[in-house]
Amino acid sequence: MPHSRPDTVTTVLARGRLGIPSVVFFVIAAAAPLTVIAGGATTGYAVTGVTGIPVSYLVVAAVLAMFAVGYVAMSRRIVNAGAFYTYVTHGLGRPAGVAAAMVALLAYNAMQIGLYGGFGAVLAQFLQSRYGWDTTWWLCALVAWAIVAVLGLLRIDLNGKVLAVMLVAECAVALVFDAVMLGHPASGTVAFDTLAPSHIFAAGIGAALVTAITGFVGFEGTVVFSEETKDPRRTVPRATYIAVALTGLLYGLSAWAMSVATGPDKIVDAARADGTDLIFNLVSPHLGTSVVTIGRILFITSLFAALLSFHHTVARYLFALGRERVLPAALGRTSRRTGAPKIGSIIQSVVAVVVLIGYAAANADPIVHLFFWVTVTGGLGVLALMTVTSAAVVSFFARIRHGEGPWRAVVAPLIATIALTAILVVTLQEFDTLLGVHPHSPLRWLFPAAYAIVALIGATWALILRAAKPDVYSAIGLGPESATASLRSPTIVRQPA
Repeated sequence: MPHSRPDTVTTVLARGRLGIPSVVFFVIAAAAPLTVIAGGATTGYAVTGVTGIPVSYLVVAAVLAMFAVGYVAMSRRIVNAGAFYTYVTHGLGRPAGVAAAMVALLAYNAMQIGLYGGFGAVLAQFLQSRYGWDTTWWLCALVAWAIVAVLGLLRIDLNGKVLAVMLVAECAVALVFDAVMLGHPASGTVAFDTLAPSHIFAAGIGAALVTAITGFVGFEGTVVFSEETKDPRRTVPRATYIAVALTGLLYGLSAWAMSVATGPDKIVDAARADGTDLIFNLVSPHLGTSVVTIGRILFITSLFAALLSFHHTVARYLFALGRERVLPAALGRTSRRTGAPKIGSIIQSVVAVVVLIGYAAANADPIVHLFFWVTVTGGLGVLALMTVTSAAVVSFFARIRHGEGPWRAVVAPLIATIALTAILVVTLQEFDTLLGVHPHSPLRWLFPAAYAIVALIGATWALILRAAKPDVYSAIGLGPESATASLRSPTIVRQPA
């Protein structure tokens, strides 16, 4: 039987369907602005007891902007839906790249699946309080799961339109709420205490930075959609910087506005007392009931938008690994009709529903054990990936000829590597606080250890491929060119180490 060539119609993503606005919508939707504002910022105040939460968001935005300098510089040379996996491969070698891929799959699945717990619990509570409907969190979560599973198989640009409507609405409501809170300061005058730079050096700022960084997870996904953009070299850099700037300013503004409305000295107590209802309780006396209700609904749709965005991210990582045959080749095929990575999308949906059924059967707390624990763990994985990727950028540009200049090729990524490493160390040191468990609880190490295990599995698998399937090993990290790698000169395919 003659050797069968890959069907190029089904081994490439749909090109040219996303512009800068669509990519921005996808990545900011993954960050879930209203969820971060109503849930993340208040939780940051309550858990850490630090009043400098607004400053922490701005500091993290600055660090991620520094990370983005080298990240997007590399994106101009490498267009691949594998993102972190591909960049680490080209910068630190194939074993490290496959290890990063396994970490990415675990981290983004954790982010996506964990969000079902929050969505289900918040929607069930809303239906009970608003309409008197007595339902369970897992039923609400399964409804969201079914919708995401269907949307994940449709054209990517159609999904972008869905996310655009949700994102614009939730950002508009957040800005309205901010204006109301700033217009009704607790002390009669607008206080800037929580924005003081001195908070950067205050005790507990490490935990505040960790809390803040989880709110940005998703912005780095601009590269994941690079193959489907109209102009990757232009779209990815602009979308990345826009996403970091918009989310950083919105988070900082909203966290500060809440402290103005309660009074800087009372924000921590208020957050501990009201939890995720804080922002709604602060604006309720000054806005109509219908506006506040719309805000609560958009809080729910914010969670859904993040679910959909992370689903697409996982599907595209699976596609990238399947296309290069690091994982089964079937994953590297797309739908002829929609251009979506069909098999990867279905697998992500299957994994999600299995976990949801398991949590429901165990009668676990959807907020604490699924939403909080699992998404925080997912954020840890993405933080580790950003740290390693930033180091990979430095290594990559050190080994090739380029015209990027020292700032983009060395200085900015090196600063980002140092800053992200520091935040990662603090995260591991204070992971018990983030989980809300005892300092000696084995959970504080079990969750992070999962990443070490899958990374080791990934690196080992790469070495097995090198010995057993050298053609597959040589194509790792080549992306769209991997299908023809075996037909090319070894001097060309041997790019990563």
